[in-house]
Amino acid sequence: MALPALKSSDLIFLGLYKRLVESIRKHSFHCPKPPVMQSLLFQMHFIFSDEVVLLFDFWSVHSPAGVALSVLVVLLLAVLYEGIKVGKARLLHQALTSLSISTSQQLIEETDQNSSSSDSPQVSRTRLRWFLCHFSQSLLHVAQVVIGYFMMLAVMSYNTWIFFGVVLGSGVGYYLAYPLLSMT
Repeated sequence: MALPALKSSDLIFLGLYKRLVESIRKHSFHCPKPPVMQSLLFQMHFIFSDEVVLLFDFWSVHSPAGVALSVLVVLLLAVLYEGIKVGKARLLHQALTSLSISTSQQLIEETDQNSSSSDSPQVSRTRLRWFLCHFSQSLLHVAQVVIGYFMMLAVMSYNTWIFFGVVLGSGVGYYLAYPLLSMT
């Protein structure tokens, strides 16, 4: 069986491919990775280490004091995450109770007055309050999602100390924040 003849476009592609491979080989020896990144690259198990890169390149830790400070920051992020969860629940509860009371009062007043106007000042205030409540709930949700992803990425550094900080912070945050739900 004979090989098909190569077209000129195939030869151009092969020439470009060959140059690309040579360029990659030539430049890979001149651009070594930093030592921290070489040891942490594709690490898929938890380690106890005082060297870690968290979330951003500038958050590179190389000492036990730096790890301790990073654990504290991650712990506080986890406490804040739990606090935001409770804050969202309290805000929703307060909104539903206040809006249901004002809506029921509005219905009673409308039936007493036999008014068919749906754009009374009371209705517009209720809609404004609902909009503001929904908007603040949305902002709290975005903050909770962002902090949650930050904590997830911190845990994905596979540093055991950072993982312990997230777990301990979630526990402390739950312990501190959830009694506030029963105070409504």
